[in-house]
Amino acid sequence: MSLFSTPFDPARDTALVTGAGNGIGRAIAQALVGEGVRTMFADVSAERVSAATGASSKPELAVRWVGDLARSDACDALLSAAQAVLGGVTYFVHSASPPRRESDHALAVDRRTWQEMHAVNLDAGFHLARGLAERLIAAKRPGSFLFLTSLHAGTPRNLPHYSTAKAGMAMLVKELAKTFGRHDIRVNALVPGAIAAGGFVADASLARHIPLGRLGEAKDLAPMALTVLSNRLSGYVTGAAFVVDGGLSLTNWFEPPVLDE
Repeated sequence: MSLFSTPFDPARDTALVTGAGNGIGRAIAQALVGEGVRTMFADVSAERVSAATGASSKPELAVRWVGDLARSDACDALLSAAQAVLGGVTYFVHSASPPRRESDHALAVDRRTWQEMHAVNLDAGFHLARGLAERLIAAKRPGSFLFLTSLHAGTPRNLPHYSTAKAGMAMLVKELAKTFGRHDIRVNALVPGAIAAGGFVADASLARHIPLGRLGEAKDLAPMALTVLSNRLSGYVTGAAFVVDGGLSLTNWFEPPVLDE
């Protein structure tokens, strides 16, 4: 039997994907469903999550959940729903992130926007991962978690709320990997480049800085995401970050923000 023919065990595995209504989260959630994994699609938009589950190859395996993960009570509700509906979560993908605007540079971003970006990316990521890990540990089951970070976890992006949130997530991955590893729970990061999906509206001219010559699409991330998630394919990998950027990080470039004088 081919190693790649059975990366997951549909009889035992379940998944939770945040930000599953659009972009990279949607692509990963739909890919998991395509592998026969019952998956909860969590998103802040009921319309988006309904469209994402309905467009899945096996919609009967796609479970909808709607809520705002900037709220701590919504995180608690999501954990409870995942336990009640899925009976535990083997695979967790944290892709949720608020929209970002190029105008929100260091001299313009307001407190609410700053707090919401950190709340959804970092705070929700931590509390959801810890809650899911506690359940796996109690059940003595292995697990695999994947956080969507960014090239700008280490490179300024003119958006300090976004870059600092992603930088915090990059370290969170390492912290959780170190703590959860003894319980057979792996934690890794997927690092997208310029992906024309979700909250990122890419300027086509950016392609000239990408060695592979084109902007990325959400579907470019799904194969790597599933490979890293799979305990059968990547069972000895934890605390790692996998860059999927077409080579953009080799020439990473952003102009300074335009400031109103």
